[in-house]
Amino acid sequence: MRKLPPLRSLQAFEAAARLGSFKSAAAELHVTPTAISHQVRLLERTYGHRLFQRRPKPLELTGAGARLYPGLRDGFDALASAVTSMAGAAQAVPLRVTSPNAFASRWLVPRLSDWRERYPEIPLEIIGTDAVLDLRSGDADVAIRYARTMPAGRAVQEICRDTFFPVCSPALLAKDGHPVVRAEDLLRFPLIHYDWMNRDPQAPTWRRWLAAAGLIDPGLPATDRSWALSLSFREEPHAIDAVVAGQGIAICSSVVVGHELKSGALVQAHPLSLPGYGFYLVALAQHVRHADIEAFAIWMRTPG
Repeated sequence: MRKLPPLRSLQAFEAAARLGSFKSAAAELHVTPTAISHQVRLLERTYGHRLFQRRPKPLELTGAGARLYPGLRDGFDALASAVTSMAGAAQAVPLRVTSPNAFASRWLVPRLSDWRERYPEIPLEIIGTDAVLDLRSGDADVAIRYARTMPAGRAVQEICRDTFFPVCSPALLAKDGHPVVRAEDLLRFPLIHYDWMNRDPQAPTWRRWLAAAGLIDPGLPATDRSWALSLSFREEPHAIDAVVAGQGIAICSSVVVGHELKSGALVQAHPLSLPGYGFYLVALAQHVRHADIEAFAIWMRTPG
C-alpha cells in the first residue's frame, strides 16, 4: 500500500509551486491563502523539510521543494489527462439500437442526420437484424420490437402502429397505361412477396390481402397468371428495393415505406389495407443510460 500525505496538502503545494503564489493557488483551488499556507505547513511537518523560502516576494522553492515539485506536477498532469480521456471515451460510446432490418434501413437510416443535429453528443450504433437480441446479455442498449401486442417484462413504450396495403412505383402504373380501379386490376402486374420470419399465420401477405379483397370484390379470381410472374425475396428490404425499381407490387408497411410514400417514390396502389403490428421501444429497467434512451424514444415519436 502506498503511504502518501493528504491529497489536499500535495495539491496545495503543487498549485503554489506552479503559480508562484499562495494567493493564486488559493484562487485556483477556491480556498483562502491561509488554507494553502496551512496545507503546505502540514506537508512540511510530514516530510521534516521546509518546501518554500519564507520571503514576501517572490515565492521560491527550497532544495527539498524543488525535488518534490516535478514529480507532483507530472503526477497531477497524468491524473488530469487520464480523467479527461475517460470522460471523453464515455461520451463517445454509442447508444446501441437493435432493430428489424427493414425498419432500420427504410425508417431509421434516412433520419439519422436529424438525430445527429438534435443530439450530437449521443452517437448511435444501429444493429439491423431480424433476430431478437437479448438485452440482458449487453449486445444492445435498446431494442425496437415489432409485435402485435406489447412485449412483457421490461421497460416498454409503444412508438407507433402500422397498416399494410399494396404499393408500387408510379412509373409502373404509368407504363401500364390503364387505371387501377378494382383489386383485380393489380393482377396485371407481378406480385412481389417476402418471407415473414416470425411465421405469423395472420401476417399481411398477398394471399391474405386477396382473400380480404375477394369479400368486397366477388369477381376477383382466386388465382391468376401474376402468381407465376411473381418475385419472391427472403429479406423485406430487398422486396422494397424491387418495388421502388418498378418491378412489381408488394404489400408493405405504412411505417416502413413511409419515407417513400411521402417523397412520391411509391404510391398506394389500392385503398384496401390490413391491420399491422406495433413498433415498441424496449430497454432494461433502470438502465445506466436511461436519459439517452428516453431522448431516443422522444425523437422516434417526433414527426419527421
